[in-house]
Amino acid sequence: MDPTVVIGLNAVVVAVTENMPRVLTVSHTHRGSFPLDALPFGPFDPAGDRTLEMGLRRWIREQTGLEVGYVEQLYTFGDRYRDPRERRGGPRVLSIAYLALVREGRPSGARLARWKDWYRFFPWEDWRTGHPALIDQAIGPALSRWIRTAPDSASNHELRERIDINFGLGGAPWAGERALERYELLYQAGLVDEARRDGPRGSGAAPAARNARNPGLYSGEPPLLGQPMALDHRRILATALGRLRGKLKYRPVVFELLPASFTLLQLQRIVEALAGMRLHKQNLRRLVERAGLVEGTGRLDSQTGGRPAELFRFRREVLRERPAHGVGLPGLRQSG
Repeated sequence: MDPTVVIGLNAVVVAVTENMPRVLTVSHTHRGSFPLDALPFGPFDPAGDRTLEMGLRRWIREQTGLEVGYVEQLYTFGDRYRDPRERRGGPRVLSIAYLALVREGRPSGARLARWKDWYRFFPWEDWRTGHPALIDQAIGPALSRWIRTAPDSASNHELRERIDINFGLGGAPWAGERALERYELLYQAGLVDEARRDGPRGSGAAPAARNARNPGLYSGEPPLLGQPMALDHRRILATALGRLRGKLKYRPVVFELLPASFTLLQLQRIVEALAGMRLHKQNLRRLVERAGLVEGTGRLDSQTGGRPAELFRFRREVLRERPAHGVGLPGLRQSG
């Protein structure tokens, strides 16, 4: 086997358009298979790219035609066989993933770049219209059948606890930032297409996932949840989703997705879109104003369809004033 290690760069480019979080995808085809959505990616060129981030920006520009502003390093992914070419003697591929936040623009380039709603990949993550029926009707029952295959009562109890904590079952609260943990559970249980595609030599598939077609485990074929992505790109996207939701509480990243001036309702809708839940309007507004995150511009937005709303802007001075300055997530909206 070729011992070479290749360093790749992946970009999770996120925008929020019409109150829907969107991720920039490119088309990926492997050995004649049907094209799958993938994240923009490419190898790092140590001779031509002075930094990893400059290499990433180059790949995004070449594959999508877009320039990105805010970028932060997300995680390094290096599971064995995450790239199927490794199974045929190819190199081990390490991918350094980045999160980029932008205002949506029209993509171009040779890779058929297009924006996709990210909840099509994680439909169980959107609670804005209430508790997703998918969790009670498909995910909960399938995971309950899966944990019955645990080899002993201790393992059964451990799996039950993980499922309850991560999916908000059994009286446990829902934690939006646990997006990666939820995807990993579904992968381990064989409930996402990537687990079956990876097979017994896949990137971390558990024995239960490899036996997902055993009729003793399920009544009929278990559901495949969410739209799959190429390689392990849905795992990368889940990592970005959890990171971004966590950062909402202590960093003003949401303002990277807003125009220079905005209404407080626009701010609320973008936070809700990213968090996947409705927020209490008055509490959110009190929080951002008391924290000094925004200031009025003295102008009104007359295109609200009703009473003109005041336009605000982000106070960049807050970055100097204190270390933690997120918008927070002030609870589910109770009414209205």
